[in-house]
Amino acid sequence: MSKCKIIAEIGWNHMGSVELAKKMIDAAVVSGVDFCKFQTWKVENLKDGPWNNDGRIDIYKKAELSEDKHVELIEYCKLKKTKFLTSIFNIKDLDFLLRLGLKTIKIPSHEIYNLELIKKCSENFDQMFISVGACSWKEFENLLNSNLDLNKIYFMHCVSSYPLEEMNVNFPKLIKIKNLHNKIGYSGHLHGIDDAIAAISLGAMVVEKHFTIDNDLPGRDNKFAVLPEDMKKICDYRDSFHNMNIDRGLNVQECESDINKNYRGRWSKN
Repeated sequence: MSKCKIIAEIGWNHMGSVELAKKMIDAAVVSGVDFCKFQTWKVENLKDGPWNNDGRIDIYKKAELSEDKHVELIEYCKLKKTKFLTSIFNIKDLDFLLRLGLKTIKIPSHEIYNLELIKKCSENFDQMFISVGACSWKEFENLLNSNLDLNKIYFMHCVSSYPLEEMNVNFPKLIKIKNLHNKIGYSGHLHGIDDAIAAISLGAMVVEKHFTIDNDLPGRDNKFAVLPEDMKKICDYRDSFHNMNIDRGLNVQECESDINKNYRGRWSKN
């Protein structure tokens, strides 16, 4: 079996600071992750809503990554030998991300309904992670039957609640998705790491958790994001789980040969 990929969802926890984002990348790399993920959006494309008047729009403006910042973070990820990943929210950003040479893209749960965006990404990227939070089962079935190249898609079970309560994690839905599609993942919002450990054990091929270096940093997601020491525990478990699932066949292993040859019947002296 292939080793589960781990995504550190830095998102906008950096609040627009490239230097802080780089520190988060550094910590994520030491923890053992495969991807450092960000979010690509422009405030100019934001619809009117309660965020116009409750202060959130100012936070969004501060946290927005410019095109130059995207380039700088991509280059930094290359330097640190980790993969840059981002979520796309608007088809207007597609050409820009393609110009950056990205081969993998994340579709967030917010855009699970957006078949135009998903199809365009399917046509242009080699690999896609699609979160299916806040998504009806009918919508998911429609996605499965929408002539996408499913070989390049990982569907990621997700419950879009921040933070998520244990009783709402709903892993039976992950199993149901797994029975319909062989590339399954999990994007978790439970506080702590128990959901990530369980998802790996259930066969998730990619697991995403929000990541920070300080839970006291501003921004909602920093409050429930996992810290480097906990991300390392997830990655260490991923490695151990992979090793424990190496197929050694049905017969006696070499490591058992001494017991097999010399210990059988040792307490049966005639």
